[in-house]
Amino acid sequence: MAKMWAGRTDGMTEQIADDFNSSIHFDSRMYRQDITGSMAHAAMLAAKSIITNEDADQLIAGLEQILHDLDSGALEFDMTCEDIHMFVEQVLTQRIGDVGKKLHTARSRNDQVALDIRMYLRSQIDEISQLVTDLIRAVTEKAEAYKASIMPGYTHLQRAQPITYGHHLMAYAMMLLRDRERLADCRKRMNLSPIGCCALAGTTYDTDRYLEAERLGFDGICRNSLDGVSDRDFCVELMSALSVLMMHLSRFSEEIILWSSWEFKFVELSDAYTTGSSIMPQKKNPDMAELVRGKTGRVYGDLMALLTTLKGLPLAYNKDMQEDKEAVFDAVDTVQMCLKVFTGMVATMTANEANMKRAAQKGFINATDLADYLVKKGMPFRSAYKISGSLVALCIRENTVLEELPLQTYQTYSDLFDADLYEHIDLVTCVEKRISEGGTSTASVAAQIEWVKTQI
Repeated sequence: MAKMWAGRTDGMTEQIADDFNSSIHFDSRMYRQDITGSMAHAAMLAAKSIITNEDADQLIAGLEQILHDLDSGALEFDMTCEDIHMFVEQVLTQRIGDVGKKLHTARSRNDQVALDIRMYLRSQIDEISQLVTDLIRAVTEKAEAYKASIMPGYTHLQRAQPITYGHHLMAYAMMLLRDRERLADCRKRMNLSPIGCCALAGTTYDTDRYLEAERLGFDGICRNSLDGVSDRDFCVELMSALSVLMMHLSRFSEEIILWSSWEFKFVELSDAYTTGSSIMPQKKNPDMAELVRGKTGRVYGDLMALLTTLKGLPLAYNKDMQEDKEAVFDAVDTVQMCLKVFTGMVATMTANEANMKRAAQKGFINATDLADYLVKKGMPFRSAYKISGSLVALCIRENTVLEELPLQTYQTYSDLFDADLYEHIDLVTCVEKRISEGGTSTASVAAQIEWVKTQI
């Protein structure tokens, strides 16, 4: 079948070339944006007397009917069409005749596809932002439930200092808030209309790009026609923000995987978010967390694919840019699915508070507080540090913990030790003393939770 762009050539291509060139199998998801954009374009053409009001009314009515039929399933996509733009124009022309051929006046598929993808991704950012908000809410609710539950905090994956489980969870809430901010920043730069840039140089028609942009909910227009049709930095920026978001989910996943193992047994995942083994009946596998961790690499790959595609392209539009959509669509779909699963997993996850506290006690993570006790009694920190380390070594040799060493033993190391040291090195005291803003005390965690609630 001859193509709608036939003229310079006969418009006849080999089937294998058609299949290779076609994008409708993935850009058809933008049909709503394509049709909505075309309706705004028809209205603008009539407002500027480029076409008659009667023609515009006929175009808009025809487009509305196509949109309705696609939504209802009465109309199916013709996969022999090159792309969604050609499909819509072809159906429109079949239904209303030659008036349909007027729709493409003062525009090109180059600015049309740039418009469609900006509108589509704008809506996807809104959906992802809401999903991130849902996850922040789930994390915050879990943190509130466990704001006083003691666990070991780690550095180098070694037990370091006592914290609360709520404090640990709130670290991820803060990361996710920044992820949401990055998405909002990206949306702001994306929300400029490229329609009217045409193929690359604008048009000889007296169009009103601002009117069209306003109708479609844009904050303004792309101010250089070459830039408007030939850059996809807004896709790169979105995929970069999504990659950071996935990195945070992956780190959280790694901890959930560790915590749910028998070696830690800090958390219990709901049966609804785990799987079993085909051969080992005792297994309860954290597959959802593992898949999120694995899919992070997939989103990174989508970002790198588009960066590599764009890095050597001369201005303006090149067919290479068709490769933007599959990468960004995959990243968007992957992130949305991961967020939905992750939120449910976190919301139904429970903590084993006894195991967490026992791990904290066995890790000598109050050793710093023991040193601080001596410092507050007048000993230089380095001297106090050495005594504290020596006492830890003694506990390891004797298979005990600092809280259980007799006072007499302490006093052989320094006469500054007194009976009040046991309260000082109690894990609850160690946590509650950390009253600095952002710290791990119950009051501080509660303040963090309330602040996050005001943000969401």
